[in-house]
Amino acid sequence: MAFDEIIKVIKSYETNYITVTGGEPLAQSQCLDLLKSLCDLDYQVSIETSGALDISDVDQRVSKVMDIKTPGSKEESKNKLGNIEYLTQNDEVKFVICNEADYEWSRKMVDDYQLSDKCGVLFSPSHDEQNATQLAEWVLRDQLSVRMQVQLHKYLWGNVAGK
Repeated sequence: MAFDEIIKVIKSYETNYITVTGGEPLAQSQCLDLLKSLCDLDYQVSIETSGALDISDVDQRVSKVMDIKTPGSKEESKNKLGNIEYLTQNDEVKFVICNEADYEWSRKMVDDYQLSDKCGVLFSPSHDEQNATQLAEWVLRDQLSVRMQVQLHKYLWGNVAGK
């Protein structure tokens, strides 16, 4: 879809907030240009990224929501931890917690990289693996400076690809 078509669809929703997501948006060759164009049109823009690709060239006006993959995800090796350097107070990192070992690993990452001082931190229970109430209890017990979120798309659409 061409930029003009994308903008036309966006304008039909009469919203000022746009999130670019789906798969890994930064893997698309024109993603950075699209983000810049949306910002130039005065949209509030965010991008949800896996954290596996370089974020240093993302327009500073864009709010980045970057995953840090936990060991339980079996994707930990894809983390590009150098991206942490490019996070700001306008950004967030997200940990999807699969189990208690992931929680402890994530807690250590937050401490080691002082993430709560750098950006927002989200802990999200893996939908089919980690009980949300238990995760909330751990966060409260340890008085972590993180926010909880659920994988809302899983509640709305289940495990449907592309949703």
